[in-house]
Amino acid sequence: MNTKKNLVSKEDTLSVREQCLLLSLCRQGLYYQAQPEYSDLEVRILNRMDEIYTEIPSYGYRRQHQQLESEGFNISPETVRKYMRVLDLKTIYPQKKTTIPNKYHKVYPYLLKDLTISYPNQVWACDITYIRLQGGFCYLVAIIDWYSRYIISWKISNCLDTEFCLEVLKEALKKYPKPVIFNTDQGSQFTSHDFTKILKNNDIKISMDSVGRWADNVIIERWFRTLKYEDVYIKEYGSIKELMNGCIWYIDFYNQKRFHSSLSYQTPSMVYFSEN
Repeated sequence: MNTKKNLVSKEDTLSVREQCLLLSLCRQGLYYQAQPEYSDLEVRILNRMDEIYTEIPSYGYRRQHQQLESEGFNISPETVRKYMRVLDLKTIYPQKKTTIPNKYHKVYPYLLKDLTISYPNQVWACDITYIRLQGGFCYLVAIIDWYSRYIISWKISNCLDTEFCLEVLKEALKKYPKPVIFNTDQGSQFTSHDFTKILKNNDIKISMDSVGRWADNVIIERWFRTLKYEDVYIKEYGSIKELMNGCIWYIDFYNQKRFHSSLSYQTPSMVYFSEN
């Protein structure tokens, strides 16, 4: 009894070169291994700059440069300025390019000056912050209710784009009553047509910080510092997955269990839902 076997000989196998020709691919691309965008030293500098800013948010690039040099880092002032844009740092005094604006996007006036914020969902604030990881970094965008300090929604991304900001806004409006006013800085993510269109379609007033005015969005900035001091700096997350799990735990703890001195030692959840 003859048994036929389906065998493929070497002669019938296409070489890598022939496969690349058939698929119109460059053979060199098959052997290319992507290099990290930043070296270990550059990540150390970025992380240290984030720590300095978290402790002293009034430092611009010149003082950041002096601080880094005093700690033994060999870095130029212009590189520090470039890294501040990577970190999306916004100092508390007016200066150029603390956020990355788009000159073709409309900028809206700041509506919170002298405004008494007296109930939940009157004002939501949104911003992005740099989050360090072991050997890398990513970005966190979050929306906070100004009155109650309750974290409405948040997302993590490995790039500073508009898409994850759109996702966090859509999720917030799906889960909670819409705010009267939505406040952000003038970053291109928030001035984009797609982002402002969602706010307009929901009849939400758009408010934007004055150029370089970190203090105009102080509530979300304070929360970012709290998150970093109480969780990120302590735990030193190794990956985005670990960070995601850590943020799920910490933000639930912050909203539901962490007593807030400015809320007469109530939790943000107590204050937010007491009037909703």
